[in-house]
Amino acid sequence: MSAARRAVVPALVVVYACIPLFPAFITLTSVDFPGVSLLPLPLALAILALMVMLAIVGTIALLVPPREKPALFMQLLAWCAAGLLAALAGFNPRDGIVFTGILGLGLVWFCIVMRYYREPGTARAIYWAYVLSGLFASALAIAMVLARYPAAQYTIGHARAIGTFILPGELAGYLIVFLPLTFALSRVARSRALRTVAMLALIVGALAMLLTFSRTGWIGLASAIAFFAAVRARSRHAALAYAVAIVGAAVVAVALVFNAHHDPSENFTRLSIWQTAAGVIDRFPLTGVGPFGFSRLYELVRLPDGDATAFHAHSVYLTFLAELGIVGFSAILWTFWSFARELRSRLRVANPDARLLAVAIAAGLAGTLVQGLIDTVSVVIFGLWLPTLALALETARSGAVDA
Repeated sequence: MSAARRAVVPALVVVYACIPLFPAFITLTSVDFPGVSLLPLPLALAILALMVMLAIVGTIALLVPPREKPALFMQLLAWCAAGLLAALAGFNPRDGIVFTGILGLGLVWFCIVMRYYREPGTARAIYWAYVLSGLFASALAIAMVLARYPAAQYTIGHARAIGTFILPGELAGYLIVFLPLTFALSRVARSRALRTVAMLALIVGALAMLLTFSRTGWIGLASAIAFFAAVRARSRHAALAYAVAIVGAAVVAVALVFNAHHDPSENFTRLSIWQTAAGVIDRFPLTGVGPFGFSRLYELVRLPDGDATAFHAHSVYLTFLAELGIVGFSAILWTFWSFARELRSRLRVANPDARLLAVAIAAGLAGTLVQGLIDTVSVVIFGLWLPTLALALETARSGAVDA
């Protein structure tokens, strides 16, 4: 076995363990983001440099025969190409190239998981790293709220759980994917130790999600749970009943705490931002204004009574349309449509344990797509979507939960 192939498992462990630190990459751009990063700029640069080094190692490992083109490769390559086109044609090319570069790292990560997931020990290493880092990140976020530290983050976040994620919605987006995964692992992992730690992570993560007071996060998680319950239901009638009951309960919970730990003005700012996004899309429909270009155009296009600044369009779909245009948005739709078809095909032949885990992972993805209706979560886009697509597909194909 080559040195590069032997390095794959340690590299995956490091990458999955570092996901809670990825939101700090926003400090590498010129965007004025509304939050506090716990990581200083030099440390964020060091982590990005480490990810690049690991991507180089992974690329070498991908070139080791037998070479194969994984499912969704062309779709994801089209997504990256559309991002680069939008960056070069947009209003913030430097940050746009950073966007495309990080997305490219995600593509390498996706390919590594697709290629090596079924190698002995790989799945076990991935899930242990994922669960432990998520457990630590959730516990840290809870502890910081209780300690009211740091004071600036506690104040800006209105006493909501944030941790290393810059904004409460970022932590919530991470947990939408993390919680269904830990639930499934607590049920089907072969290792008793991993099942126990996954259950602990599920409990701590659920508490952290509650303390985010993220309305989009709660609805997104409820949608993920509804998706999981509906797919596992024995009839369409039961599936519909589960989905309506779960999402309905979440909507009631959100309504009861509508203004809890939120600036009441936030209830209206999205409307003007969405209208501004529509204006940006109308002006630059084909390739958009470029990644991270929306905030630069916002001041010029915004309504007179709108917020003075906006980091993104407060909708992942409007943000993609505004920044990547129809070209980029079409590539993203192609990716997720192809994923749904491929996963459905693989689930038909998966054994019960692998099917449960794969559906749970897909449920987390579905939850982020619902959250994305009214929010844009960077860590989900850059740190979760691509590797999670690969995890769902390979779990369904592996035939066993090697963890």
